[in-house]
Amino acid sequence: MKTKTCLLLSLALGIQLGFSQEAQDIKTLTSKSGTVLGYSTTSGVKIIKDNGESFKDLNKNGELDPYEDWRLPVEARAKDLASKMAVEQIAGLMLYSQHQSIPAGEIGFGAGTYNGKPFSESGLKASAISDQQKQFLKEDHLRHVLLTAVKSPEVAAQWNNNVQAYVESLGLGIPANNSSDPRNTATVTSEFNAGAGGTISLWPDGLAMGATFDPKLVKQFGEMAAKEYRALGITTALSPQIDLGTEPRWYRIAYVFSESPELVKAMGKAYVEGFQTSGKDAEINDGWGYESVNAMVKHWPGGGPEEGGRDAHWAMGKFAVYPGDNFKDHLKPFTEGAFKLDGGTKKAAAVMPYYTISFDRDDMYNENVGNGFSKYMITELLRDKYGYDGVVCTDWLITADEGKTPGTFAGKPWGTEALSVAERHYKVLKAGVDQFGGNNEKGPVLEAYQMGVKEFGEDYMRKRFERSAVRLLKNIFRTGLFENPYLDIETTKEIVGNAEFMKAGYEAQVKSVVMLKNKDQVLPIKEKKTVYIPKIYTPISTDWWGIPTPATFDYPVDIELIKKYYNVTEDPKKADFALVFVRNPQTKEAGYSEVDRKEGGNGYVPISLQYETYTATTARAQSIAAGDPVIDPEITNRSYKGKSSTASNIMDLRTIEDTKMLMGDKPVIVSVTANKPMIFSEFESQVEGIVLNFGISTQAVMDIISGKAEPSGLLPVQMPANMETVEAQKEDVPFDMVPYQDSEENTYDFGFGLDWNGVIKDERTLKFKK
Repeated sequence: MKTKTCLLLSLALGIQLGFSQEAQDIKTLTSKSGTVLGYSTTSGVKIIKDNGESFKDLNKNGELDPYEDWRLPVEARAKDLASKMAVEQIAGLMLYSQHQSIPAGEIGFGAGTYNGKPFSESGLKASAISDQQKQFLKEDHLRHVLLTAVKSPEVAAQWNNNVQAYVESLGLGIPANNSSDPRNTATVTSEFNAGAGGTISLWPDGLAMGATFDPKLVKQFGEMAAKEYRALGITTALSPQIDLGTEPRWYRIAYVFSESPELVKAMGKAYVEGFQTSGKDAEINDGWGYESVNAMVKHWPGGGPEEGGRDAHWAMGKFAVYPGDNFKDHLKPFTEGAFKLDGGTKKAAAVMPYYTISFDRDDMYNENVGNGFSKYMITELLRDKYGYDGVVCTDWLITADEGKTPGTFAGKPWGTEALSVAERHYKVLKAGVDQFGGNNEKGPVLEAYQMGVKEFGEDYMRKRFERSAVRLLKNIFRTGLFENPYLDIETTKEIVGNAEFMKAGYEAQVKSVVMLKNKDQVLPIKEKKTVYIPKIYTPISTDWWGIPTPATFDYPVDIELIKKYYNVTEDPKKADFALVFVRNPQTKEAGYSEVDRKEGGNGYVPISLQYETYTATTARAQSIAAGDPVIDPEITNRSYKGKSSTASNIMDLRTIEDTKMLMGDKPVIVSVTANKPMIFSEFESQVEGIVLNFGISTQAVMDIISGKAEPSGLLPVQMPANMETVEAQKEDVPFDMVPYQDSEENTYDFGFGLDWNGVIKDERTLKFKK
């Protein structure tokens, strides 16, 4: 084993060691052969000497136990510690916390208190540990914490130190393994980016990163983001999302790289390599070390083929279907990508199954249950057939009860609705899963343990628990947390969002922009001409919990930013050209309508990719999958054939049309921010230029339009010709739509994009083909 002479990340930036005033109870010492130990003077931990080397006495027994000996292999240390843990402690290790903001919010989801008071009345610092966190860390033995928004990088680092000192004082001294959803996305308000907050480098994510077609860029992102994560005290990334985007209406397609198995495989592999591999100066062993962040790839066995595009966060979308019998392609990003790394870490440290029932794919037990409950998916396929022995963690709240309607956001116990909460935990354990996402309490895990004892005996269940404990502990050992989980606050402030990382992230954003149309080479517009930008009406929207955001009529971009590029006028007659900023069509109901159900329908409505009213005359007459034994058992057909849907933001289309009328013969450029494929036929022929992005900064888009940078992005997914081809395509099959052909005779197919010279043809388009 290689030894260390550095604190986390300090060598990488050449920063002097030494903790700030706020962390004076933290001490560090360097053992004879170079390993740095960090510990809290308030935790009760003492230093043990053995052959001149130093070790932390984490369980305070005055002896050097194998798990405390950093000279031993990780496997040996993890097995020793697992053998010493009580069943209650292992049950706690199996928990993955609900979302934690720092400091805790005072109302609503994730609210917390400090000495019984809301944070604003507590008199404590933002980095204090909340009452709820103390409860689950001490009483429930939880050690995996999911962080969301943090007040600042400095607060995050200090909170990490406070938590690590706290858990170091408890029992066996097991450190906290803090984690995050993607934090570096340029669109910091995206639904699934719970990590937004605190200064950090901003990069393209999902389809935006996919549009670069550049695995090397993804690896660079992973390397830089991992350093920022570690400087925030985060050692596990709940990413990347390597599902295939084969169903264009799917809500989560925004966060996948592509519909192409080969492109997703390459991008996902690069992402995991970047996050998990430490530089040589920070390496402990086999690529793992003080710069490593465990990657939890999701969602096994691929959550993309959702029937009708509905999403499995809700009961309405619990089924993934395979009308093209193409289950195998959805496995490739895992089995040929994330599980076959070139570097020393070899494979992704953890895997998350999706909520979906992979309908009629289990030919061994013939069960239609959510993937986290499926022994076929986890044990027979993932573990046995593909040899994966890392951590498997359920998606959040699969053991909780579902909502009152198929469209209510609540628990997601798909296929096990009739079981109790404890029985669901037991079924998850029997499936071969190690960890429960979004569960703070050990009680149901212990109930499940007793069910196993009754069925298989104490010895069997103890061994079953220890097997999961070893997997979970290895991810903590490999990242060096047992030796030094503490951060230097000043180093954190230097690393997170530093100029080099910010610049690299911004350049990647620019590379993700796709130019689709450039009639008569209207772009770039380099001179400081006068531009007309219409205001946009944005309708009322609601979040997952039904909380509304009021409607607005305003500029969709920061006009002050636009003024850095062009003169801005509110009079189209005075403008040289117009820029219209729109979003792709948004479907309000996302596939299910409470109104339709109350009026006697089945509740299911189409998800449309066009602005105008769409009537699903060619949809399936009979859905492939259906059934909800608890809340709507009589609905055996989820077809929406003959029903209609209109985009909630249809005014975006009207604005394009009105702007063209006002501008006459003068050019109109449309900038589209999209989170899924869309129908371009509604407006393409009316405008001179179209620039597409998948959720990045306006500035990056403006750098393309103004010619400060040349467009290089390529379509990571097909853009369909119409909704009929969307209905005809099979949810599990890539590249099976008729793509749109525009007035310039360009086809908006996978891999299409324009630069200033025309259609891009380069090594990327040669390598990644349909």
